[in-house]
Amino acid sequence: MNTINIQEKFSLFSEFWSPKIVGELNGQYVKLVKLKGEFVWHKHDHEDEMFLVIKGLLKIEFRDRTETIHENEFIVVPKGIEHKPVADEEVWVMLFEPKETLNTGDITSTFTKENLESI
Repeated sequence: MNTINIQEKFSLFSEFWSPKIVGELNGQYVKLVKLKGEFVWHKHDHEDEMFLVIKGLLKIEFRDRTETIHENEFIVVPKGIEHKPVADEEVWVMLFEPKETLNTGDITSTFTKENLESI
C-alpha cells in the first residue's frame, strides 16, 4: 500500500496514446495516459470504459454526437458503443478498466498496446 501522486506519475512519460499502469484493484487496472490528436473508431464488446480527465479538454466522438469532458469530469462509455477520443491539445486521462481491456477494443491498429508498462 503506497500513496500514488498522479502529477508525479504523469511526469515520468511523454508519449501519447500509450497507457501506463499505476495501480490495481478488484481485477482492474488504474491507468494514466496522455492523449493528443485523434484516436481510432472502436468499441469494447465486454466492458464499459471510464475516462476521467485530469488535465485538458477531451472530446469523445460518437456516431450521433460529440461529448466534451473538462478537467475533473468523467464519462463512462457503455460496452458495445463505438467511439473515438479526440484531443486537440495534450490531455491527461485516468482510466479504470478490467485487466484484459485492450485500448483499441475490437480492432487492431498502430495505436494498439498489448503489453502495458507499470510505472
